[in-house]
Amino acid sequence: MERSLLRTDKEITQLYETYVDMVYRLCFTMLKNRFDTEDAVQNTFMKLMHHTKPFDSTEHEKAWLIVTASNTCKDTLRRASRREEPLELQGELPAPADADPDSGVVLDAVLALPMKYRVPVYLYYYEGYSGAEIAAMLHKPASTIRNYLREARQNLKKQLGGDFDAG
Repeated sequence: MERSLLRTDKEITQLYETYVDMVYRLCFTMLKNRFDTEDAVQNTFMKLMHHTKPFDSTEHEKAWLIVTASNTCKDTLRRASRREEPLELQGELPAPADADPDSGVVLDAVLALPMKYRVPVYLYYYEGYSGAEIAAMLHKPASTIRNYLREARQNLKKQLGGDFDAG
């Protein structure tokens, strides 16, 4: 008997437990609203449940979730802008378990960046992806991502002072 392409409850639960924090932080970075973020996370994992193609590796799995979550958030933002609904910052973004206690100030500054910078900065500094990997996920040239990161560091340096050129 052929194996079903649908994932089992156990597989979905394992994927959810592994990636929910990352997906939540990414969605919150884009939406800045706890309620819309929770909806986007739920929709992302619903899409995963219906995704029938197998993943090549755990990196492929993670990248698929990042791209899917990002696209889900973009759809939410598009709908909100069509209805002219303000998306206000509500709730707090949970910090990663290994976060520096002072990272809340930096995270607030990252959330204040324009949208085009937020996702590349999050993926580069919080998830550890290279500029080329981010470019592939966001379907943008690598030079554009490098420029976004450079401009974001300049913006953060103005907001916070200090040196953000590392990386």
